[in-house]
Amino acid sequence: MKEAAYYRPVADKSVKCLLCPCGCIIKPDKTGRCLVRKNINERLFALTYAKVSSIANDPIEKKPLYHFYPGSHILSLGSYGCNLACGFCQNWSISQIKSPTQILSPTQAVELAKKNDSIGIAYTYNEPFIWYEYVLDTAKLVHQAGLKNVLVTNGQVNEEPLLELLPYIDAMNIDLKSINDSFYRNYCLGKLEPVKQCIQSAYKKCHIELTNLVIPQHNDSGEDINGLIDWAAGLSADIPLHFSRYFPQHKFTAPPTSVNTLQKAYNAARKKLKFVYLGNISGGEYGDTKCPYCNHTVIERRGYYIIKKLSALGKCSNCGKLLPIVMG
Repeated sequence: MKEAAYYRPVADKSVKCLLCPCGCIIKPDKTGRCLVRKNINERLFALTYAKVSSIANDPIEKKPLYHFYPGSHILSLGSYGCNLACGFCQNWSISQIKSPTQILSPTQAVELAKKNDSIGIAYTYNEPFIWYEYVLDTAKLVHQAGLKNVLVTNGQVNEEPLLELLPYIDAMNIDLKSINDSFYRNYCLGKLEPVKQCIQSAYKKCHIELTNLVIPQHNDSGEDINGLIDWAAGLSADIPLHFSRYFPQHKFTAPPTSVNTLQKAYNAARKKLKFVYLGNISGGEYGDTKCPYCNHTVIERRGYYIIKKLSALGKCSNCGKLLPIVMG
């Protein structure tokens, strides 16, 4: 447990959390929506500091990050809790309820990353921004050790804490759940605008990729998909976009997204974005990286693993163009 970085006292011995757009007013001995920030004697504490529920040395492609040290492995850590309440959450067993944890200090985390021959640490599985103090302390040590930091996040964070953390972050996968604010409010109890602001700020400071979970009858219409594509392309046509297949989880019982719907989204996105991928489907070439200039396959993947690598120079072996991929 550690005192939280962003909060202020308000009336009736409550405190207001300033970390994310939820802006929770937290009464004495209560926690915010995220489950992990508690008012103790008019001070806000981060209950999950150094508490880890999940540890794995994952392929970087699992984040998913396809253009950041492709083919490498990264020590992946998560705790529990989330500042959203998505009814379709694919990791609800750690994001929406308290989970068993073990203690892993920032120093121990860095040593474990070194031991596993990892490129660094990914803060993932549940929402890393609510783990803010631990992520910040650990990320500083990771950089001191010459390793990399990755965030896999929903992007619901206020600007001040984001800007404090970004100098230590090398890559982010940001979940853009929909381009419609009503989707966020109705199904996630969140807001769209902070996510867009997070993406825009992160794009200026580190490598980013976007993921969109395509859910039947909720965010899969042509208008929804095209609006998201247009917004991403307006920021940069180089940003990789991952459309991911939804499966029934938590409170959502709709059938899985059809492969045909995903293929339509892929084809639409390829007209405006240089790099588009499909996740949670088997087979096909939708996980391969193709050169946007000559359509040559420069990285071939099977699941999370690479069977054809890009040259260390990051250039297409067919046309010689330099591609926007961060190589090891």
